[in-house]
Amino acid sequence: MASSNTLVTPTAIAKEALMMLENSMVMGNLVHRQYKPEFNKIGTSVTIRKPNKFAVTESATRSNTNMAEASTTLTVSTQAHVSWAFSSVELTMTIEQYSERYIKPAAMALANSIDAKLTGLYDDVNDLVGTAGVDPSTFKTLADAQQRLDENAAPNMPRHAVLNPAANWGLADGLKGTFAPKPASDIFTKGYLGTVAGLDIHMDQNIKAHTTGAFTTSATPVVKTTSSAGDTSIATDGWNSNSSTMKAGDVFTVGAVNAVNPVSGDDLGFLKQMVNLNDETSASGDMTIDLGFALYASGAYKTVSALPLAEAAITPVGTESTAYAQNLVFHPNAFALVVMPLAMPAGVWGARETYNNVSIRVVKDYDISADEEIIRLDVLYGVKTLYPELACRIIGS
Repeated sequence: MASSNTLVTPTAIAKEALMMLENSMVMGNLVHRQYKPEFNKIGTSVTIRKPNKFAVTESATRSNTNMAEASTTLTVSTQAHVSWAFSSVELTMTIEQYSERYIKPAAMALANSIDAKLTGLYDDVNDLVGTAGVDPSTFKTLADAQQRLDENAAPNMPRHAVLNPAANWGLADGLKGTFAPKPASDIFTKGYLGTVAGLDIHMDQNIKAHTTGAFTTSATPVVKTTSSAGDTSIATDGWNSNSSTMKAGDVFTVGAVNAVNPVSGDDLGFLKQMVNLNDETSASGDMTIDLGFALYASGAYKTVSALPLAEAAITPVGTESTAYAQNLVFHPNAFALVVMPLAMPAGVWGARETYNNVSIRVVKDYDISADEEIIRLDVLYGVKTLYPELACRIIGS
């Protein structure tokens, strides 16, 4: 009787690799992926419009809102691949055997590469909760992150927490017995721990550790000049002459500048956390800090309770030159992943498969120099922070 097992063909490899890739991603399966896969070249850009905001005027006299349509561009800039050599005899295996030996570990490597790019977007996120140097292990830390998303008017569902192993198992122990049941199919979701505080909690070893800048030694940083409406940077001084640094991803506050409700504009009563976007080094005690948003203290696009005033204190979060885990709590729309189908080269043994806005390509060729067959799996993708206000970091150790 003939075997019912599927033999190794390019289409079989591509289908199996795509399934393994999706099953192996954590962050990649939790972020926004709804884009048309209509391009297939590296460097392709996708423009994403952000929603307009309007100010309410309590008067019979008409008052126009000055529109400032915002958009962001996501560039598909990463082509990642895994390649290996094999003998022609190995293509006589069944797809199940070949998958276990080759496709599964290759797809896992690609999935980790994508997840690592996505977790690296932490440095766009302003909001941060938890205690620097202490791994989260209580309900309160999750609740604080949820509260921050609520204050930023983030949609209630779905929300996800992606934690490093230390935070994941610390919370598993601290909250044992409190996780809500999920459908049986979720048992097979990679890294899924459970649901608590309205969060689906996942573990991902790709969560980044952020090393802070050298920002406190002999330094008392302050705002140098009062900011103007629409500024996207803050001029500061008071740093150590030429050696103070702020790293991309460092979070800080400015004295008397509070966070506001993004819809009503009401003062929330606590200092606005801001993130430094670029690595900076002081020059003669001065430093310009680039922000991920524009400073407005009034109007439809109000982002702060008051503009930073000259001499207001700059206070970075954490101890200088120290690494802290950057666990993430977020709504899917905070981050985007675009995986586009790669063009197939002509006249090769290969195939391409696309499903659920994820695509993978497999090609094989003969290396005459080494007298061996070479196979490779490729993905073409880009990542982007869309709405940093829909995410919050949980700092750890």
